[in-house]
Amino acid sequence: MVRSMSRRELMLLGITASFGAIAGRVTSAQPALSQNQTGESLKALTFDIFGTVVDWRGSIIREGELLSETYSFSVNWGEFADQWRGGYGPMINKVRTGELPWTNIDDIHRMRLDELIREFGLTGLSEIEKENFNKAWHRLTPWPDAVGGLSRLKEKFIISTLSNGNISLLTNMAKNAGLPWDVVLSAELAKRYKPDPEAYLTAVDLLGLEPEQVMMVATHPSDLRAAARVGLRTAYVIRPLERGPNPSVDTNVAGEFDYTASDFFDLAVQLGV
Repeated sequence: MVRSMSRRELMLLGITASFGAIAGRVTSAQPALSQNQTGESLKALTFDIFGTVVDWRGSIIREGELLSETYSFSVNWGEFADQWRGGYGPMINKVRTGELPWTNIDDIHRMRLDELIREFGLTGLSEIEKENFNKAWHRLTPWPDAVGGLSRLKEKFIISTLSNGNISLLTNMAKNAGLPWDVVLSAELAKRYKPDPEAYLTAVDLLGLEPEQVMMVATHPSDLRAAARVGLRTAYVIRPLERGPNPSVDTNVAGEFDYTASDFFDLAVQLGV
């Protein structure tokens, strides 16, 4: 039986198609890699996760709406999700600079959640409910192309996570969403968060490869720039809905990265899979 597409999937398809045209223009502006480079030296793809592989914002909104059904909370869950995610960068910077000792992402998310519970007046939640809500980050929904696109890329390359998320979070997410990783790698293994060089180079070393044999795949240019600085190749995947229903994309990256793709299937085609 053919499943009908949801309204959200149809909207995403239309937006992705329009941004695919942008990706094509950006890609055509960048120098092509040789057949030898793409066919022989590239062995593994490492993926940013939040926003690149999974829809963190839509997933957190959905989890919040479930809480509202139980507690009749009157909350703008889009704003809540944005503020929860917005606290992530400043907190990991405190770890990176030594202001905080090593703290994993689950604990960072929980620290910010406790602040937001007070700010948004989410009264009545038990400790078990708070912890379950914090684990919403383990249950994030993949973008529609993610599972199929990753499975296709896996036919030719080792595919791995390379996220600031802790290994338990990434493993649970993979089990929940059916993400077909060959291996789950995390900045946790280096005890250094991206964009610190050690986060990328530890992953490369654990894969038994050289930096030029690994390609970082992300929707965040800053992540790719940091990977490129230590010798990894780079693929920019456009996710126009990551920050919500008003699509936007940075078109100032023309020629900056090795590949630019509208989704994982597009990337697979460009890589000859």
